[in-house]
Amino acid sequence: MKQDSTVFLRKCKGLPFVEVRTALNSAVCYHAHSHDEFSFGVIDNGTARYQNLKTTNRIYKLDTVTINPGDIHSCNPDSESWSYRMLFVDAGWIGAAQEETFDMYSADYNGFLRAHKTDHGLYSCFEVLYNALMQGTNPLASESFLLQYIVRNFDREENAGDVCRKMSSSVVGRVRERLFDQLETNHSLHDLALDAGLSRYHLIRKFKSVYGLSPHALQIDERIKRAKELLKQGTTIAEASTQLGFADQAHFQRNFKKRLAITPKQYQSFFI
Repeated sequence: MKQDSTVFLRKCKGLPFVEVRTALNSAVCYHAHSHDEFSFGVIDNGTARYQNLKTTNRIYKLDTVTINPGDIHSCNPDSESWSYRMLFVDAGWIGAAQEETFDMYSADYNGFLRAHKTDHGLYSCFEVLYNALMQGTNPLASESFLLQYIVRNFDREENAGDVCRKMSSSVVGRVRERLFDQLETNHSLHDLALDAGLSRYHLIRKFKSVYGLSPHALQIDERIKRAKELLKQGTTIAEASTQLGFADQAHFQRNFKKRLAITPKQYQSFFI
C-alpha cells in the first residue's frame, strides 16, 4: 500500500470487489461526483457538509454515510480537517448478496434509502469489518463480516419497496445513454436539446432534476470513473486523457483531482 500525506487507498486481499479509502486529518474537498460501486463508511473526527442528490446533511463523528451507485454527491469538511473511512463494494456483489439473503429477484440490487445514519452501533460494526479487511489475513472472516454489515443495512423492512436505481426510459434517460455511449465526444448542448425535443434550458433543468448534474457535468463524471479503470489497468495518463475526450492532460488532471482529491498519477500509484 502506498500513501500521500492524508489519503490511503487499498484493494482488499482476498476480496478484490472491495476497495478501502482512509483519510486522516484531511483538508481536501470534493467536487460533486458519483461511483459505480456502493460506498459507505464512517466519520472518525471532525464535521462535514454532506450532499447526496437533493438531500444535505451535517455529519459528525461516529456517523455513517451511505451512497448508492450513480448518486451524485459531495462531502466536504466544515473546518480545517476531518478523518473518515470508506468502503467501495461492487454493485453486482451487493445485488447477489441481497438476493441470497432476502430472496429478492425483482431488481439488480436494492439501494440505501437513507444517505446518512446516526446509529453508533453501526459504527462499531464498521470498525470490526474495517479491521478485518485491513488485516487481509482471513478472507472468510472478512466476507462474513461484510455480509453481516450488509444485512444490517439492507433489512427487509427498510427495503420493502423496489428502490433499484434503473436507467430512466424518459427523454433525459436517452440523452444520458447517448452521452455515455459516445463518451469521447464533446457534444453541443444544441444538438442534445434538438435530439431530446426540448429547449436547451428545459433539457438542463430536467436533466439536473433526475441526475443531479447538467449533461456536461455528468459526462465528465462518467469519464473520470472510466479513467479510474484505465489507470488501474496501466493505461498512461496521456492515453486515458485522449481516449476519454478531454481537451488535454491538464483538463483531465484538474477534473480528476476535483472529484478524488488526488491526481491521476497518485491514484495509479496505489494500484500499479
